[in-house]
Amino acid sequence: MNASSQQDPIWDVVVVGGGPSGATAATDLAKAGRNVAMIDRAGRIKPCGGAIPPRAIRDFAIPPSQIVARITSARMVAPSRIGVDMPIDDGYVGMVDREHFDEWLRERAAQTGVTRITGTFEEFSRDADGMARLHYRAKGEEHLSSLRARMVIGADGAISNLARAAMPGSKRPPFVFAYHEIVRAPAQGNAHYDSRRCDVIYQGRVSPDFYGWVFPHGETASIGTGSAHKGFSLKDAVARLRSDTGLESAETIRREGAPIPMKPLKKWDNGRDVILAGDAAGVVAPASGEGIYYAMLCGRLAGEAVDRALATGDARALVSARKRFMADHGRVFWVLGLLQWIWYRNDKRREQFVAICKDPDVQKLTWDSYMNKALVRGKFMAHVRVFFNDIGHLLGVART
Repeated sequence: MNASSQQDPIWDVVVVGGGPSGATAATDLAKAGRNVAMIDRAGRIKPCGGAIPPRAIRDFAIPPSQIVARITSARMVAPSRIGVDMPIDDGYVGMVDREHFDEWLRERAAQTGVTRITGTFEEFSRDADGMARLHYRAKGEEHLSSLRARMVIGADGAISNLARAAMPGSKRPPFVFAYHEIVRAPAQGNAHYDSRRCDVIYQGRVSPDFYGWVFPHGETASIGTGSAHKGFSLKDAVARLRSDTGLESAETIRREGAPIPMKPLKKWDNGRDVILAGDAAGVVAPASGEGIYYAMLCGRLAGEAVDRALATGDARALVSARKRFMADHGRVFWVLGLLQWIWYRNDKRREQFVAICKDPDVQKLTWDSYMNKALVRGKFMAHVRVFFNDIGHLLGVART
C-alpha cells in the first residue's frame, strides 16, 4: 500500500448495509458526533411482513406517515383450515412497506449527517498501518473505490459478505428462505381478507417447517411463506395460499426472496474493529420471524458499542452489544426456538398449536410480550395454566 493511499480520509465508522439495523446504527453514531459513511445497494427490498410493535414505534421515533396499516387482530389458521382469532385488546401493531420504510430510514440517516454511498461492498483489506479498508463498487462505476475506517459495522444481511471477508471462520446463522409477493389489496368484501387483521397459516402444504402469511399493507398486501427445506417450492406454496385466500387474481406488484436467520450468532465482533448487526448477527426471532424491531435494536446497541470503543480506544467494548441484547432478549429467543421445534414439526402438532391459541391466557401473554418486547412477569398462575395446557395438547389429553 503506497503512502498516498494511507493519507486518504479516515472515517470514524463505515456501515455496510442500509436496512433498519445499519441505518439505525449510522443515524445514532452521526447524532453522537461521529463521521459516518453508509454503503448500501440501491433497490434491494427484503421480503418481510412489515409488522412493527408499539415498542419499536416509541423507541425509534417512527412517524405515523410510515405506518401504512394498523392491525388490531391476528388469525391463526390450522391445517384443517380452522381459524382462531386473537384480538388485540388495547392498541395496534403497525405495518410498514419495506420499499418505502427502508429508504425513509436511510434518508433520515443522511439528514443527521451520514454520507450515503450507493454501491456494493466487494472486498475488505488492511493498509500497512493496520487500518481497515473497504472496497466497494459505486452504482454505475466500473472500477472499485475504497474507504478507510477506524470501525466497521456489517449490516449486510444473513449471508454477510463483510463477515466472510473480515471475520474468517465466522459461521452463518441457521436460516429459512423467505419468499413473498406484494399484491394490490382487494376491495372490502373479500371473505378471506381483512385490512386490519394479519393471517398466519400453519399448514404443511404452505410450509413444512415455518408458516405462511397474509399481511395487510394498506393499499397492498404481503403474501408469503418460508422454509429451510431446499426442495420445497415457496413459489408454488404462495400460489396455493393466494388461491386459498381468494387473492389469485390480485395484481402482483413485486416478488422478493431472501434468507431469514433464525438464531443469534455466538460472536458478533472480531475483537478489533468490526461488528455485525441485524440479520448479519442473526437477530430474527425464531417461530415468529419478527426482525424489524430486533434489527433496529441490534443496530442501536452496535452503534453504542462502537462509540464506546472509539471513545476509550478499547475494542473490548464491542462485545457489549451482544451481551446487552442477549441479557434482555435471549430468553425470549430461546422460548420461541423451543416453540418452533415442538409445534412446527408436522400438521398434527400445528393443529394442536392453533388450538392452544384459543386460550385467553395464551392470547394475552402473547400480545403483552410482543407489544412490549419482554416476557410478562408477575403473572405466575397464567404462565402455569398455559404450561399445563400446552403439555396437555402435546400429549393429546387437552380439551379444545
